[in-house]
Formats: sequence, structure tokens, C-alpha cells
Amino acid sequence: MVMEKTDNQKEMVRSTTRLLWVVVAVMAVVSVLRPFVGSNLSRQEKALLAPDDSVMRVLVVSSQEDSLVLRTPSRDLSRGTLKSADFRRLSQKLLATVRDSSQSGVGIAAPQVGINRRVVAVQRFDKDGEPFEVYPNVRIDEYSGEVVRGREGCLSIPPYRGIVPRNSSITVSYTDVSTMKRVSEKVDGFTAVIFQHECDHLDGILYTDRADSVFVDPSY
Repeated sequence: MVMEKTDNQKEMVRSTTRLLWVVVAVMAVVSVLRPFVGSNLSRQEKALLAPDDSVMRVLVVSSQEDSLVLRTPSRDLSRGTLKSADFRRLSQKLLATVRDSSQSGVGIAAPQVGINRRVVAVQRFDKDGEPFEVYPNVRIDEYSGEVVRGREGCLSIPPYRGIVPRNSSITVSYTDVSTMKRVSEKVDGFTAVIFQHECDHLDGILYTDRADSVFVDPSY
């Protein structure tokens, strides 16, 4: 009886070991595939995208809760997210919000609508038709050209404007959703200023942090 019990115990140990190896293998596969399969947006982020209304609420610094989101650095979107309906919905809503007549903006970043992900929509004044375009996982890789001071405002900081120093040329990189490859592009002039302003949002930086002066705009 003692010998039989020992054999059973050994078999239980072997079974438990095999099960643990299976669990470890499954977790490893899931870890590898996670960036490529499905959306990794949080439940809260998906909830913000769920309403049928195209225009999203723009967060403002006068709200402490909103300000915490605006000051939080954003994370990249996974490949799976970029291929998902969530990203398509986010892109559409960003464009609808920045184009809305009540906003009159030339750019918007995802944190401004409550989603801390590295996505911006920018009006390309350097292209024919001056279209709005969406740039996921965008970063500024190089600042160049002379530093020029210009007037800036922000949808999240009404009713203020500021005089802000910005580089006249930059090199940006982002993920091309059609190929899932990184694309690098040099941008000049006012469009370069817009990219700098919006990319700052992705790092939790507001134009007022860089401004030489800030003042109330009576046209708001």
C-alpha cells in the first residue's frame, strides 16, 4: 500500500509538471501574438468610442480630471489595434471632432479626447487641398531649421493664446497602416508647427509649457 501510494504521488507530480509546461507555452504564444491580434485598447477607451455621435468631447485643462489625462504620456498602438475597427472608429472621430464648426482646429491629439495613445490628426497645409490626415504612433525624430516664434492656441486651453518658439523644419515618423511599416517624412512651415504642437500632447506637454507669453484671446 505504501509503494502504490508513492507511485500515485509521482504520477500526480508528472501530470502537474506537464500542465504547468502547457500553461507556460500558451502564455508565451499569447505574449508573442498580442501585438498582432485584435485591439489592445482598454475597456474605458473603447467606451469613449462607442457612442454613435461622431464628435467627441474635448478635454480641457480647467477640469482637474481632464488635466490628469492631458498630462499623461501616451502609448503606442499595437499592430492588432491598427488593423481593428477600434482604430478606424478613433480616426473617424478624431477627424470629425477637429473639423467640427465649434472647434475650428488645425490639429488634434488622441489624449484631447481622453485616449492616451500616440495618434494625431493634422491638417496638411503643405499638400494640395489642405487635407486632414491621421498619423498613428507618430514621433518627431529630428528638429531642424530656424526657430520661429508664432501664435498658437489649443482646443483644450480656451480662451488663451500664446507666443511659442518652434522649429521651422522637422522629420516625423509614423506607422503606415496599409503596410504596417515605419514611414519617415520631412515637414516644413506651419504644418511642422502643427505636428510639434500635437506631438507635445502625446508626451503630456502643453504649448503653455513652451510659450514666451500667454494671453486671453477675446475672439473665443
